[in-house]
Parts: sequence; C-alpha cells; structure tokens
Amino acid sequence: DYTNCFAQSWGRHKARIRPTAGDNEYKTANASGYFAYFGATAGQTGKGYYSYDAGDWHVVVLNSEIATAAGSAQERWLRADLAANTKSCTTGIWHKPRFSSSGTLRRAEVKPLWDALYAAGAEIVLNGHYKLYERFAPQRPDGSADGTNGIRQFTIGTGGEGTNTFDTRLANSQVRKS
Repeated sequence: DYTNCFAQSWGRHKARIRPTAGDNEYKTANASGYFAYFGATAGQTGKGYYSYDAGDWHVVVLNSEIATAAGSAQERWLRADLAANTKSCTTGIWHKPRFSSSGTLRRAEVKPLWDALYAAGAEIVLNGHYKLYERFAPQRPDGSADGTNGIRQFTIGTGGEGTNTFDTRLANSQVRKS
C-alpha cells in the first residue's frame, strides 16, 4: 500500500517526512511494510522510535504500538535521549494520544512517555489516531491543568478517511473539530 498508494500522492515528500507508526501500520506483521518503505528514516526496524533536531527544537518520535511502560526499552531510551538534549524546546510525536474527548479518555499505556517528557520540560505532544482535531491547554501527565510547566497536546487526525465524533469533553480540551 505504501508503494501503490502513499508513494503516488505523498511520496514526492518522502525525503522530508519524519514518520511515526500507528495501529494501521501494524496490521501488517511487525509493521514490515512501514519499515521497508521508510527505511532508516522510521528509526530502527522493530523499534520505530528516534529523535532529531530542527532549529531550536528537539523532536522525539515515539512508537505507541510497542511497549511504552516505565522501564521498557523505549521509555529508558526516551529518558536518556531527553537527558542528552541541549535544545531549548522539546516536542514528542506518536500515534495514540494520552488524552482525548473521543473514544478512550485517558490512555494509561502512554503515560510513561508523558511522565518523561513532562519531567524534561517538553512543551508539545502531537498525536493522531482519532479522525478529528483537538487541542488541550498545558497539563500534567495526570490531566490536571499546569499553565506554567504543562505540555500542550494536539491530536491531528484530519488526514485520514472519515471522521470520529466527540464523547465526554475533557476538562482541558480547548478546541475540538471533527
């Protein structure tokens, strides 16, 4: 599908795309099509997490489809990567959001990623998964407001097919559009 569909539309931008895997990529065993298409740009095959710098930003691309628990290989890598970061701004990107007013309200399995990013002073988390747009005010990993040191989460799932609807509006949700 990447070769026959994605390459025909977005493939011309492949050299500047920094991908992150989601549940659809794992519908193929071990996301093999995803890793074959994007190669080293997608991080080490089987892991799919990596980081890069863009100007004053340090960007960590994580994989919500593999182990994210405290003490997992990915979480340990993330903490080490953040400790070595010298940039003034940090953002995390992965597929399944921690917070959403659609579907799962608070996704516990990605909380360790939030914990690490929050401890390191990250400013933004970007997610997809839900077919909608939602922006949250800065908050702590538990979802409580933190206007001083909190992370602002954006769910931007507007590039896929169809749309999702909103269920229970979470307290710090500022903007919602399906």
